[in-house]
Amino acid sequence: MNEIKQLINSIIEFRDARGWKPHHNPKDLAISLSIEAAELLEDFQWKSSEEAVEQNMENIKEEIADVFIYGLMLCSELDLDVETIIKDKIEKNGLKYPISDTNGRNQG
Repeated sequence: MNEIKQLINSIIEFRDARGWKPHHNPKDLAISLSIEAAELLEDFQWKSSEEAVEQNMENIKEEIADVFIYGLMLCSELDLDVETIIKDKIEKNGLKYPISDTNGRNQG
């Protein structure tokens, strides 16, 4: 079993031990993922990147973890292979943003 699947299994075991599965449907997981991403943004609000990292590193780590946890749980609920969908997206982005067109510019 690969490391991502082991991680997802650990998250599911944690969730199931607390009886949270009924609340972890795809809609609610997507909502929670968005909320956690917004909480991550709060760590950077009204600060430079440097100030935010210096002042909020512990909370930044926790919010990033929450975002990944909800993302992984959503993939599990939708029966999506994380590695496959990421590789597919990188390939799609490579076609959309070829190196020759970007020339070091931020393309989003």
